[in-house]
Amino acid sequence: MSEVTHLLRRLTFGPTTGEVQAAEKAGRDATLDRLLRPVAVPEPPDLGDDPVARLGKDATRDQRQAARRSQREQVSAVVQWWLGRMAAGGAAEKLTFFWHGHWATSVQKVRSAHLMLAQQQTFRRYGAGGTGPLVRAMLRDPALILWLDGQKNTRKAPNENLAREVMELFTLGVGAYTEDDVKAGARVLTGWQVDRATGRARLVAKRHDDRPVTLLGREGVLDLDGYADLLVRHEAHLPFIARRLWARYGGPSEAPAVTGPDTTAMLRALCRTPEFGGTAGTLVKQPIEWLLGAVRQLGLPPSGSELILKALGQVPLRPPSVGGWPAGAAWLTTSSTLTRLRAGQKLAGRATAAADRLTGSDRIEALAALLAVDGWSDRTHAALKGIKDPRRLLATGLASPEYAVH
Repeated sequence: MSEVTHLLRRLTFGPTTGEVQAAEKAGRDATLDRLLRPVAVPEPPDLGDDPVARLGKDATRDQRQAARRSQREQVSAVVQWWLGRMAAGGAAEKLTFFWHGHWATSVQKVRSAHLMLAQQQTFRRYGAGGTGPLVRAMLRDPALILWLDGQKNTRKAPNENLAREVMELFTLGVGAYTEDDVKAGARVLTGWQVDRATGRARLVAKRHDDRPVTLLGREGVLDLDGYADLLVRHEAHLPFIARRLWARYGGPSEAPAVTGPDTTAMLRALCRTPEFGGTAGTLVKQPIEWLLGAVRQLGLPPSGSELILKALGQVPLRPPSVGGWPAGAAWLTTSSTLTRLRAGQKLAGRATAAADRLTGSDRIEALAALLAVDGWSDRTHAALKGIKDPRRLLATGLASPEYAVH
């Protein structure tokens, strides 16, 4: 296994042969620096107005149904746009996808392409830097507020959902806070309401509880930013984020202890640990990683990817719960293997140029190079050896254990 190939597989959505060759020439450190270099936040697609937000109170049933259809079309447009950006390569969109799974928010409850896209842009804007600005932005993020019932959290009827998940799943982890901290955090977050017409959240003073609280060892009156600062300064916060990064970029083993002033620094430190190289072949690809890697390596456009991802069980903007998508062996069921094989057959049928490279006596080695696989097990090699048809060979390689785990 090449160090740079391993690095590319983990930090991007599957490297192409050309990218591997260029990285080999540049070396590991230069490749890591390039991958983690800051990139500009892209211009989002123009969705037009939110069709549901502009409905009047006297809207008819037909008008409401038409608005919901338009809204679903907008969601699909955002998904297609994002899949195109992921397929374009680079580490920035992989990090954006990491944060999407971390601050898991689903459009099925939010019901707004505009708000989901705005949250995505927040991940791009703040996700590579210090966690303070990101946590501040997410505590007032309209999609997250709707997803975790923050708009129901008022002075007269506190709702603890957002405060609990912010500490347990997003910033500190289990055991770093108490039930009293949850209650106090909920009080600090009271009064934030989402205006769907503007796509923004605002604090409604009469619904906000501004009395002093005792929260994470601090006593006094706290606002949202003060709460965010307590979270990111807590001793459990950075180790928690480092563990989450390791789980998605490193592997299922215990995360090495690293420190850093921001997410990029922590990710860089994790990739430079001796343990990182030893994680090869231990991390199961999520369906999005599997599919986009295949699309990139076969030189195909990502059109039609949303349907394949639906069959595989992972569509962007639709995590199953606030805990995000499953990991590891959960993606390696018999059913998922058959689905990957069928998807691989469809992709191989479109990949004429890639298939043409798999016709010689070295076709099995060429397949490994094309798919950035280190090598084949004896069992897989024996299965591939008997296949002469290049498209069938390609589909089988895409469905192999070696391609599903990297």
